This record gives sequence, C-alpha cells and structure tokens, in this order.
Amino acid sequence: MLRVSLLLAVIGTLTVTAANAVVLARSHGRIHGTVGDVDRAEVAIVPGALVRSDGTMSAMLRDRVAGAVALYRAGAVDRILVSGDHHRLGYDETDTMRDAVLAAGVPAEAVFTDYAGFDTWSTMRRASEVFGVRSAVVVTQGFHAARAVDLGLAAGIETQALTVGGGYGTKGRLSSVREVLARVKGLGEATVRPAVTGGPELPISGLGPSSWGPVDPEAPVPAIRP
Repeated sequence: MLRVSLLLAVIGTLTVTAANAVVLARSHGRIHGTVGDVDRAEVAIVPGALVRSDGTMSAMLRDRVAGAVALYRAGAVDRILVSGDHHRLGYDETDTMRDAVLAAGVPAEAVFTDYAGFDTWSTMRRASEVFGVRSAVVVTQGFHAARAVDLGLAAGIETQALTVGGGYGTKGRLSSVREVLARVKGLGEATVRPAVTGGPELPISGLGPSSWGPVDPEAPVPAIRP
C-alpha cells in the first residue's frame, strides 16, 4: 500500500510539473508588465473575479478593469470585453465591470459584455466563437496570465496578457498556489477543447450595447464604488 501511495504521489507530481512546464513554455514571450510593451490588438479581455456582497469590486477585479481602461486610452485596443459570472440574480460580475469601465470614460459602443464567462476557458472560447475575436490582450494577475494566454491560443485567438496588480496578501498567495493545479486543468481544456455555453453571435466589430443584458433587479447599487 505504501509503495502504491508513493507511486501515485510521484505520478501526480510529475503530471503537475509537466503541465505547468507546457503552459509556461507556450505562453512565453506573450506576457507583458506594462501597456507600452503590448502589441496592438482588437480587444482587451477582462476575466471576472470576486464582486463583494455590496456590489463593489475586489482588489483583483478592480486592477483588471483599470488595466483594460489603460490599454484603451493608450490606443492599444479598440474594444473592451468584460467576461464574468452572472449565473444568478444579485451576483453580477459582468455588469459591475462594465459600469466601472463606462465610469472611467470608455464610450459605450466600445464596451462588450459576456455573461457566461464562468471560467477562463469559457471566456476565451466564447470570445472567439460568440464575439469573433481574433486578437486580444487578456488583463489579469501574473499568476493567472500564462494559463489565460494558453487557453486563448487554444481558442484560436492571437493572445497576449497584460499583468496587473501584485501582492493581495494571503489571497494572492493562495491564488498563486491554486494556479499551479489549475494549469493542469487548463492544459486539459486546451487539448480537448470542451464545449461551452453558446449563444447568438455578437461581433466585436459591432456596437457594445448590443451585448448588454437586462438590468439585474437584485444587483446592489452603486456597483462601481471601489
């Protein structure tokens, strides 16, 4: 029994190590720490993160939104696509991000919403299939950037990442540890390319409000307060 346990532990360690090596290698050279290093792309993609019960954004999400706005202001992207979880009334990552982007002065026609970005793979595949995105900059934290880029490439998008923020205390450290395991799942998704929630086509070349859903009657107000 001990030998079996040791063998399984070795296999598990090798699997995690190999998956991380592949994801990091395939994203190498595509992850940037400043707006000026980013190659021009169609859209900045903002993956969702925690929205608090009072409707305010977590620090991670706030940093992602700010990074996307900076890309737009610099002329590095033409559109911003916010992609998050809105699977139930009262919890709305997507509109919270959208409202913050609008409050920062980005015109409505340039802001698109994806309400079925339940995880990174869903965000990237839907960006390709629903929104017709062909080139993108994913705005996220450093620990998440490699997996996001790899999944974007697997979805057929020419993908870069802009890393934002840093620290976040215990939350940041736990997220970095979890990401080591998440890359195993991500490599599986990039290989198998599972189906995700579909929907009508909403070309990113069109007008942003065409993608906006109805107002969530249970959403906290105001959702854009930091």
